[in-house]
Amino acid sequence: MDRRTFCAVLPVAAGTVLRASAASLPSPIRQRLSFDHDWRFIVDDPPGAQSPTFDDSSWRTVQLPHDWSIEGRIDPKNPMGGGGGFFPAGIGWYRRTFAVPAAWKGRRVGVEFDGVYMNATVSLNGRELGTHPYGYTAIFHDLTPHLRFGETNVVAVRVDQSRHPNSRWYAGAGIYRHAWISVAGPLHVARWGVSVTASEVSDARAKVSVSTRLDNESDAPSTVTLRTALFGPSGAPVGQAASAVTIEPGGSSESIQEIAVRQPALWAPETPSLYRAVTSVISGGRAIDEVTTPFGIRSIDWSAEKGLLLNGNPIKLAGGCVHHDNGPLGAAAFDRAEERRVQILRAAGFNAIRTAHNPPSPAFLDACDRLGLLVIDEAFDCWEKAKTRYDYSVAFKQWWQRDIDAMVLRDRNHPSVVMWSIGNEIPERGEEAGARLAKTLADYVRALDGTRPITSALNAVKEWERTDAFFAALDAGGYNYNLNDHVEDHKRVPSRLMLCTESFPRATFDYWQMVADYPYIVGDFVWTALDYLGESGIGRWYYRDPGATAREPFMGSNDLYPWHSSDCGDIDICGFRKAISYYRNIVWNRGEKLYVGVRQPVPEGKELRVTQWGVWPVHPSWTWPGMEGKPLQVEIYSRCDAVRLYLNDKMVGEKATTRAEQFKASFEVPYAPGVLKAVGVQAGKPVAEKLVKTVGDTAQLRLTADRTTLRSDGQDLAFVTVEAADRDGQPHPHADHEVSFTISGPGMIAAAGNGDSTSEEPYRGSHRRLFNGKALVVVRVSRTPGVIRLTASAPGLTPAAVRIQSRSGRPVPAV
Repeated sequence: MDRRTFCAVLPVAAGTVLRASAASLPSPIRQRLSFDHDWRFIVDDPPGAQSPTFDDSSWRTVQLPHDWSIEGRIDPKNPMGGGGGFFPAGIGWYRRTFAVPAAWKGRRVGVEFDGVYMNATVSLNGRELGTHPYGYTAIFHDLTPHLRFGETNVVAVRVDQSRHPNSRWYAGAGIYRHAWISVAGPLHVARWGVSVTASEVSDARAKVSVSTRLDNESDAPSTVTLRTALFGPSGAPVGQAASAVTIEPGGSSESIQEIAVRQPALWAPETPSLYRAVTSVISGGRAIDEVTTPFGIRSIDWSAEKGLLLNGNPIKLAGGCVHHDNGPLGAAAFDRAEERRVQILRAAGFNAIRTAHNPPSPAFLDACDRLGLLVIDEAFDCWEKAKTRYDYSVAFKQWWQRDIDAMVLRDRNHPSVVMWSIGNEIPERGEEAGARLAKTLADYVRALDGTRPITSALNAVKEWERTDAFFAALDAGGYNYNLNDHVEDHKRVPSRLMLCTESFPRATFDYWQMVADYPYIVGDFVWTALDYLGESGIGRWYYRDPGATAREPFMGSNDLYPWHSSDCGDIDICGFRKAISYYRNIVWNRGEKLYVGVRQPVPEGKELRVTQWGVWPVHPSWTWPGMEGKPLQVEIYSRCDAVRLYLNDKMVGEKATTRAEQFKASFEVPYAPGVLKAVGVQAGKPVAEKLVKTVGDTAQLRLTADRTTLRSDGQDLAFVTVEAADRDGQPHPHADHEVSFTISGPGMIAAAGNGDSTSEEPYRGSHRRLFNGKALVVVRVSRTPGVIRLTASAPGLTPAAVRIQSRSGRPVPAV
């Protein structure tokens, strides 16, 4: 059996800084300062904008994370086209003036961007530092040689998102993740220089091995003490080690320290226990560098015979694919938005996600660590052969190694990351050149981190034996929509571990039964868990004339306007669950036991068509005016032996809902207003009940905030659900009112959206139409505490308001 054990630590660059700010200490050991605030920005390409003397007074001020594409309106003429959701793009500039204290002289100062889409050229005081093509990996530049200490300095970033198509989905445009300034002494822990593994992991003991790389960027040799201390989830110390290290000038040194941890709290999705590691570099009796990072202890084993084992226990990956956008916020990776996505996925039953098709933000992985969501961390959508004209293929040969470094070294210590993916649907699959590249990339990843299995997702293969050499480079074969070929592949290559890296939503039952029945199949990842912008209309449904034979546009086609999002997710772009989400959770048996809904009725003389990635729309509604006496199709999903359906307390019928019926039943019911009731029956006894009631005419609006107390840090968000309700407060499932919003206090409306993939309303604005009775408003705080009041109004309805308190707390250290 191929055995790996692992103890994870968040990377140094993503860790918590021990000291709070430059002003808090006369000579702080290390600083990692937010560089998010007060950037000057323009969508244009003015000559000389990198110069410190350039006049940017006419530019507007923006705060990071920032995506300028989502600020615009969709238009069929926009350069992103249907693949990118018809959003605007182009070239944009960011400039940031900041003071550099004289006390920083003699220290190493760098700037880091967690992600810029794309082709980011960074300059300091007019001097170009370099261009980074890939939009999904971190950018770092050493500013030290060109800084003016004791003076103001100017960082300028040119972002070139002008050549299209460069992506098959919505990528956004701009500095859409956080930016940081780092300040450290000449001898310091290297960026992403800490790696932690374990030679043994059990409930009784973990033998933790900490590898730390130190860099000496001074002109003198130095001997220091490297001390690593571990602290448990409660904050109590659990072990430490110290060793002497000598580093030559301009050199690096890597040290390995072993620390035994007794009775470790093992990290798992159900128990995401996190420890802290404190790494200190001590010279002359004082610390000259010190960082603190969270980590988790857990083991991974894998084999075709036993499948995937987490902490020695078999686990199946109940998964979904996710792109990087945050719906109405676009690509902007706010910490709270990333955390909310993880919370929504966990609540819907997912225990794993695949980051399609690129490394995610640090904030997303941090949330997965805290909340217990397993991750397949994916590097690329293509290698040397292109899928679109200006995609990653133009940079692959020169950049793949650096971008693999950026993914693996940054993310190798996240306990949530349980698998690496080196590519998605690579065009070279089935070719000798593709097999060579797969081995080259996989071997390189293993050299950086040998503790996790490596996969790659393959699709559209007619002769699967031609992929054997490609799959041989991997630890797990990823199948996109082709897992039905697993029986023959297993006969031919019985040692192959398999997983379904993408599946159609409508095939939920079929794919999960394969996962459940075969130990060598370790998971299923539906396309997709969440709706996303771009690949317009891939999961759409629509009406057409019966017998129509006109060729339908493929996903992402420019002919599909105004479709601008996928519409294939279990959860829509605002975070509202669809019926398929409840069905999947019931099939997985991961919580919910019963759901009742009604199939979208089809107008007379039309037929409803659903794409390959779509499902028939089902609504949790028994409000269908105009359908009185006409038959409606009621669908019930159940983990009970059977279900009984009642209309106005009169039994309609009883049907089995076992595995043989794929955990669902369907009833044809003539519509009559009242109460539809589904009852789950186990061993002949009622054990669960769901009601769907006819609601009255809309009379009022209702606002519900996910959080009403926020931090006044300029970053925190409240997600406010907007609904129209009847006089009794019951939300109307089909309300479509246009709602206007006003806000007062130290906050702003960051976005407003709904789940309608064809809406042409901008996501930035103070109006939004309800869709299926709902909309979403995202409120962003300022850096001033106070009371924020959001009010919603619509003609003929009683308005609603919600009060949000923004409180000051421990500030994020900032430049």
